[in-house]
Amino acid sequence: MTRYGMLIDLNTCIGCHACSVACKNEFDVPLGVFRDTVKYVEDGVYPNVTRHFIPVLCNHCEDAPCLNACPTDAITRKPTGEVVIEEGDCNLNRFCMAACPYDAIYEDPQTHTASKCTLCDHRTAEGVQPACVEACPTNCRIFGDLDDPESEIAQRMQTTDTTVWKPEAHTRPKVFYVDPKYALPLIATDGVQVDTDADLKES
Repeated sequence: MTRYGMLIDLNTCIGCHACSVACKNEFDVPLGVFRDTVKYVEDGVYPNVTRHFIPVLCNHCEDAPCLNACPTDAITRKPTGEVVIEEGDCNLNRFCMAACPYDAIYEDPQTHTASKCTLCDHRTAEGVQPACVEACPTNCRIFGDLDDPESEIAQRMQTTDTTVWKPEAHTRPKVFYVDPKYALPLIATDGVQVDTDADLKES
């Protein structure tokens, strides 16, 4: 049985936004919203300041709060593990948005339904990598079957220390991070979180 997930190596993300642009192009995501973006956080005191780039997207959680919160059953889990929203069943009650601890669900201003990352299930069903993975120039994203011991992601996770964003939410995310500088917890700290998708809104 296949269980898809993603590993993001923060050692090699350069904040170029190729992932965000590829995602917007793949799904014609309207300006002002995003399925996949890059946050940056700054740590330290001048002159010893470090900037960390952190790609964020739907975590396709094993215990997905959005799935449990949706009263219309518009949110479902595919056999390969992706949590997706069926647009035709969504009445935009926003319960899923309130339930998601990662702020990964947005209102599509064109369809007036909830929307989010699907891990490009239409591409992966054809054996093609998600658009964000394919576009990344530093190969910081690894996508694959978490339960296949021969897959690149499974082998990498066997040999590398990984973590998840907001482990205290107990959602069992399937997006993992290599985070040796402990940048992920900084996202939740007031005053250091910045969405770099603001640059895309102006383009």
